[in-house]
Amino acid sequence: MSRYEIAFSGRTVPGAQLDTVKANLARLFQADAQRIELLFSGRRMVIKNNLDAEAAEKYRSVIERAGAVVDVVDMDAPIEEIELAPPPPAEPAPPATPGRLNVAPRDGYMAAFAEVDAPDFGLAPVGADLQDEKPEAQAPRVDLSQFSVAPVGSDMGQAKPEPAKPAPDTSHLKLAE
Repeated sequence: MSRYEIAFSGRTVPGAQLDTVKANLARLFQADAQRIELLFSGRRMVIKNNLDAEAAEKYRSVIERAGAVVDVVDMDAPIEEIELAPPPPAEPAPPATPGRLNVAPRDGYMAAFAEVDAPDFGLAPVGADLQDEKPEAQAPRVDLSQFSVAPVGSDMGQAKPEPAKPAPDTSHLKLAE
């Protein structure tokens, strides 16, 4: 006797309004809006499993009347076995170049990296300076021959300050005791 599961992946019946379908499913499953949004996330979700053929068809028809499309999957269906291709035959490693690292692949995936030319970096002794020497900074060569120095006190085009305004007349003011 076969067992079936009901799976939903967010599809609706053609012509059905999404909001109406969500409301119908919320009423049908007695679920809150957050759980209904989770159903419509696009991922395949199993709603019910271990059903006989009659119960699976009943679930499918009720959910379809609510406006959603579900998949009824036979759980006892044989699973197709897939045989992986054998890894490519190991090729002899190219001769090692002095100062270069020779990498031997550990499996078929790493065989893609066997032809990578990587430098063989060694370890420096303790306290060694690994930074290259900085070249001495060169002063920029700027031609200043077209410039001259103005005599002391000459006007160099600065904005002139406004002349001070006369102090206000306070002769008419008196202090009372």
